[in-house]
Amino acid sequence: MSKTASNAIHELIHSLTKSEKRYFKVISSRHTIGEKNNYITLFDYIDQHEEYDEDALFTHFEGESFLNKFSITKSRLYESIMKALSAFHSSSSIEAQIHRLIHSAEILFKKSLYQHAKRQLLSAEKLAKKNDRFGMLIEISNLQKKLIETEGYAKIKEEQLNKIKDQDALYYSKLQYYAELWNIKSKLFIDLNKRGKVRSNEEVNAYKLLIDELQQTSNLEARSFDSEYLYYHINSAYYFAVNNLEKSLYYLLKNSALLRKNTNRIKQEPNLYFSCLSNAIYIQSKLGNYREALTLLKDLKEFPVTFSIKMNRDLEIKLFSSSLSIELTLLIHKGKFEEAIALENDLSVGFKAYKNNIAPLRKAYLNFKMAVAYFGLAEYTTSLKWINKILNNHNVDHKEDLLSFTQILNVMVHLELQHEELLPYTIKSTQRFLKSRNRTYKFESLFLKYMNKISKSENPFEKEDILEEILAKIKILKDDKFESEAFDYFDFESWIESKLKNGSMADIRKKKYQLFLK
Repeated sequence: MSKTASNAIHELIHSLTKSEKRYFKVISSRHTIGEKNNYITLFDYIDQHEEYDEDALFTHFEGESFLNKFSITKSRLYESIMKALSAFHSSSSIEAQIHRLIHSAEILFKKSLYQHAKRQLLSAEKLAKKNDRFGMLIEISNLQKKLIETEGYAKIKEEQLNKIKDQDALYYSKLQYYAELWNIKSKLFIDLNKRGKVRSNEEVNAYKLLIDELQQTSNLEARSFDSEYLYYHINSAYYFAVNNLEKSLYYLLKNSALLRKNTNRIKQEPNLYFSCLSNAIYIQSKLGNYREALTLLKDLKEFPVTFSIKMNRDLEIKLFSSSLSIELTLLIHKGKFEEAIALENDLSVGFKAYKNNIAPLRKAYLNFKMAVAYFGLAEYTTSLKWINKILNNHNVDHKEDLLSFTQILNVMVHLELQHEELLPYTIKSTQRFLKSRNRTYKFESLFLKYMNKISKSENPFEKEDILEEILAKIKILKDDKFESEAFDYFDFESWIESKLKNGSMADIRKKKYQLFLK
């Protein structure tokens, strides 16, 4: 029997908060007969074990009758937990509140208490309209029609029927418009998540097709909060993809303002506001607006308190990973590599606490930034440790830009560690990877070509000439809108300068930051 067989019940139990666990036990303890009494015993056992080992579980409960059909026992325990969660969170969201009212109306309808059902549906309708829940409004409208039919169309006039028809048409148009926007956004993000920002005119044209589709789709009459947010969101992502950071920031701030006008939506869906702030911080830092970035970072950390948001695990994970990622980015920009690696303990604690709940890509980005920080301090062996965490993780294989620059950083580490036998193989392996992913862009090709030259040279003066040559060429590429993405990942210029001046990369980066502020 597999130690991890069917561990869904283990994942569910370990996702519960203390309050949710306590509520489940209170509900379950009311049942004192039969198999249900075993649920708490089994629940407690699974809750006490960090890893799910079904063999050990069977050994522990040997002789218990519920083991005879254990798959059924697990399924029923899972259902019992979900029922308890449903009851516990019955008023935790607008959707839950509306569903409860609709369900109440359905029960009352079956009891032939039609006026009671109408009142429930009216309350549900008001709540759904206030919060732009158009899908639920259609469901409510269908139940209201059912009541009209049941009462034999008594007291209903033709003008009321036409009003219902027009109202339904509006709901459907708003849903349709949102669906079209969502489709465009998803196509944009599939490409953006895979390839990153544009590196050629062909890629610009591919993104432009999507933004043209967005303009053609525009339907002002069908606008709602959700579609307006999505419209700004698509524009901010598009302009980010084509390297127009100012325009991207403009639309991010439009969405932030939209949300601040609708603070209830921030409370209901804090991830929306969180996303706006974290993306705006990143772009402000890329534009060199560090003071604005730090102000927004403070807002990001405080917004759960500012808007009285009840924290959940998903939001905790996002706050942990994004705020730490932003802090690392800002410290690396300033050349404060010592302060960056001082955050390693926070990173390890978070990784341990949230485990597999952190998306592999988020984890990979954090690993990359730690690798860069250690590289900046010339602690190359430790940098390599963080690099290998990314290269050995097959769950991030689709993120081509991150993997490409991780491979390049890997080459630089082996160069610094003077791994003379391994370096040529690492360079060739990286070149093959880039070719297989159609990522043989100017910067990558040029940089690896010169790394290869350096690896073959035994003359220190010749190596210096090669470094001066590559420095001159990458300074030109830095101003190329299609090649500038490389410098978002790593400050190659400061690294080469540190080697030529036999100095510290951290000191060079700090001086550049101070000059920028002036």
